[in-house]
Amino acid sequence: MNLRIELTQNPTEEQRSAILAPLRAHNVANAGPSTWEPVALLVRDEQDAILGGLYGHTFYRWLFIELLAVPEQGRGQGIGTRLMQMAEDFAREKDCVGIWLDTFSFQAPGFYRKVGYSECGEIADYPLGHRRHFFQKRLIG
Repeated sequence: MNLRIELTQNPTEEQRSAILAPLRAHNVANAGPSTWEPVALLVRDEQDAILGGLYGHTFYRWLFIELLAVPEQGRGQGIGTRLMQMAEDFAREKDCVGIWLDTFSFQAPGFYRKVGYSECGEIADYPLGHRRHFFQKRLIG
């Protein structure tokens, strides 16, 4: 078989799916099947506008928190802590092993430590002059 590599800087969803298919098959063969399930906790104002919240998904019995945003006017009122507690409650209901997330050094690494997360990795100079931190909190085991 003669293989070649081609660069595309604007890949289609079809191309992404073609790359993902053998990876998923490999993962299922080695770790078993898993269902990706999204979750969102919405912070709304009195006009019902969404001003922030938490967005993530469960996969392989872990909850990944992709986004956490507390609106400026809600900071210092325990909203971030409440969002994290609600996410933890959700993860426990889904029988998750734990929760993981990443954050930049100029965002909230101190907050995640305060709510019980331990750092499990980092990338220096991402973005340049800063760090990207990875955190986890085990719920079982």
